[in-house]
Amino acid sequence: MMLSFFDQFMSPTYLGIPLIAVALTLPWILFPTPSTRWLNNRLITLQGWFINRFTQQLLLPLNLGGHKWAVLLTSLMLFLITLNMLGLLPYTFTPTTQLSLNMGLAVPLWLATVIIGMRNQPTAALGHLLPEGTPVPLIPILIIIETISLFIRPLALGVRLTANLTAGHLLIQLIATAAFVLLPMMPTVAILTSIVLFLLTLLEIAVAMIQAYVFVLLLSLYLQENV
Repeated sequence: MMLSFFDQFMSPTYLGIPLIAVALTLPWILFPTPSTRWLNNRLITLQGWFINRFTQQLLLPLNLGGHKWAVLLTSLMLFLITLNMLGLLPYTFTPTTQLSLNMGLAVPLWLATVIIGMRNQPTAALGHLLPEGTPVPLIPILIIIETISLFIRPLALGVRLTANLTAGHLLIQLIATAAFVLLPMMPTVAILTSIVLFLLTLLEIAVAMIQAYVFVLLLSLYLQENV
């Protein structure tokens, strides 16, 4: 049976039961839990330092009203990074390559920022739809354009994460297949292809972390407009 390059993006099943729930639950098990001791070990200390630094950097442009989202945004960041990094291991499944999952994360969080803006400061929230100093003939057109751009935001969040991870996985599989096929025929070319594969894997590790950070950063920017 011939396998397609896109088969790696199919949700795994066991006895007809989708295993995506297991893939989503596993990252939380891997995090070390804080102990009751006064002094923690190096891993927990490093984890706490990273979380504190990231939270400070993320909440820097937000006012006090947006600091309530600190736990949610930091947890989402760690969750996405762990899913993306685990998906680079062999024989694993990356849930964040599924557009449905990414849209399920993006739409409710984006909608929550919009509802908060409409509830706390409706005049300022609606004012984003019409820039100050707009000529009168352009007012209807600009309102339509800004409304469309507002509703495209969650779609852009989900599609960006899905497209970047999917493209990276496809490139890795294509180059790995080429190196495997070229090995008996042209060993030198196969070795050069393997070096390219190694460099691409390092790039994909960086992309996995950057895309998780960009997802959360854009959510914080949307929140900044509405608090």
